Amino acid sequence: MATSAASRIDQGSLAAIFNSTNDANTTVSQPVLQCVQVKPLAGQQGVPERFRVVFSDINNFVQSMLATQANRVVHEGKLRKGCFVRLKSYQANQVKGKRIIIVLELDVLEELGECDKIGNPIALESKPEEDEKPQSTTIATNGFYGDKPAQQQHSLPSRTNASSSAAHANIYPIEGLSPYAHKWTIKARCTHKSEIRTWHNKNGEGKLFSVNLLDESGEIKATAFTDQVDTLYDVFQEGAVYYITSPCRVNLAKKQFTNLNNDYELTFERDTSVERAEEQNGVPQVRFNFTNIADLQTVEKDTTIDTIGILKEVGETSQITSKTTSKPYDKRELTLVDNTGYSVRLTIWGNTATTFDAMPESVVAFKGVKVSDFGGRSLSLLSSGSMSFDPDIDEAHKLKGWYDAQGKNDTFQSHAQMGSVGMAGGRGDPTKTIMQVKEENLGMSEDTDYFTMKATIIFVRQENFAYPACLSEGCNKKVVEVDPGQWRCEKCDKTHPKPEYRYIMSINVSDHTGQLWVSCFDDVGRMIMGKSADQVMELSQSDAKEDKAAADNAFQAANCNTFVFKCRAKMDTFQDQQRVRYQVSGASPLNYSAECSKLTQLIKEYSMI
Repeated sequence: MATSAASRIDQGSLAAIFNSTNDANTTVSQPVLQCVQVKPLAGQQGVPERFRVVFSDINNFVQSMLATQANRVVHEGKLRKGCFVRLKSYQANQVKGKRIIIVLELDVLEELGECDKIGNPIALESKPEEDEKPQSTTIATNGFYGDKPAQQQHSLPSRTNASSSAAHANIYPIEGLSPYAHKWTIKARCTHKSEIRTWHNKNGEGKLFSVNLLDESGEIKATAFTDQVDTLYDVFQEGAVYYITSPCRVNLAKKQFTNLNNDYELTFERDTSVERAEEQNGVPQVRFNFTNIADLQTVEKDTTIDTIGILKEVGETSQITSKTTSKPYDKRELTLVDNTGYSVRLTIWGNTATTFDAMPESVVAFKGVKVSDFGGRSLSLLSSGSMSFDPDIDEAHKLKGWYDAQGKNDTFQSHAQMGSVGMAGGRGDPTKTIMQVKEENLGMSEDTDYFTMKATIIFVRQENFAYPACLSEGCNKKVVEVDPGQWRCEKCDKTHPKPEYRYIMSINVSDHTGQLWVSCFDDVGRMIMGKSADQVMELSQSDAKEDKAAADNAFQAANCNTFVFKCRAKMDTFQDQQRVRYQVSGASPLNYSAECSKLTQLIKEYSMI
């Protein structure tokens, strides 16, 4: 096995990667190497998990570091000491006289198996002249930044307005940026530019703006303050590609101010070089990670997501006053629908709201919207977010085709009823098993405890399943029959010829850990029974045997159905005895897609796959 695997290794490829005298024909674009060591880097709070890997080509070995996007091969147990890999995308550079490789993407060649270290490779040391000059880098992939690998050179990228990309051979991927990288240039597309904002605090006042930058490896936020605002604001244009060269500070990202999936962010400095690239190709456009509207009920409150939908309704611009700053803000509410059969309200703010001019039935893609539990589930476009109208992407074309063919005639369900009782709970309530509810003594304290549980109905109590309610709108108080055909409501001081029966049911539910009695009200009762309380009461009070049988069948049909119940537990006093009362405030049928995703995530957390 070792002999067969050794024949597959690209011997000498590591030296070729770092040898600036080699041309593109000599360098191996996707070298096959042996992994001789894998170790996690010492972690710091707030810093993403990283792994140090040593690769060998039999002649030499070199220290490497996995980009976070490649960590999955370690988590999945594929990248182990002795295995063989193919580097598909990587960044080779030199830091403090040491040659290292940042691996962006690799394949583990499992068919070659594993074996002890082959040969006696030696460390790939830098040449003396390289210690005095910054080592340039290359991306040895299938055109990571275009169709051909960038040519290497031993000089720093030009800080003048040179238009040739050859002056920027020292290209770093955004994923490779860290506080420990000093001399670098990134080539990235500006996907979003904020408005200029002012700030005031005890130390003074100033202004700032930010941009989102994107390349093949990832995204990062960059912010300019005060003097740099005057210098750079007119330079950046959304959609354009730029070379950005250090010095430029790399800090831990302030997650409350960004929607990007990066643990770092940039701050422009006085000598930071920003140059518009003459070649605008080779860098991707806006990258989306869409969540469909139905799945919003499984997304935690305050999560930042991307979404796409058909613009069903456009509200008028209105204005609200901030409770904290007393400043007025313009807002506009939009209604989006998609082919999952759901709709959602999305709010846009400020200048975006006042200048919004998209027509209904357009496809709109949103990047960077915050999920709220208001009204079940609703969305808000962040100041760092962006939107694209009728984008030329597959998801948009599919949505438009569906809407034109059938969607415009469909009716849509909102999250006002369903989303607020989803698996995560409308207010972020914890999901509990019945055993956990009892063992954690929920409801035993002075405060009300809220929780969500997935359970199956095993019995519905038929006695006193409904009460006669007042017909006055918004009342719902119990009425009393004072005379035949006269039902009296004390609250409204009215008499009605008949009541409206409303559910007040007691049901027994079960999961794999136990059973629990809970009480339900009219909205949940209708969902469980599939009929109104008036209909079931009429059947049960009928003298006809077939009607009574139909009522019994309705109760039996409610059994063995699984729901996600949103509950509250509170201490109650009944006949001078204290007990915990469990009330269901909402329920939704099981969302099998969401449940599958949740269970898959649980399995991953237990490291079973």
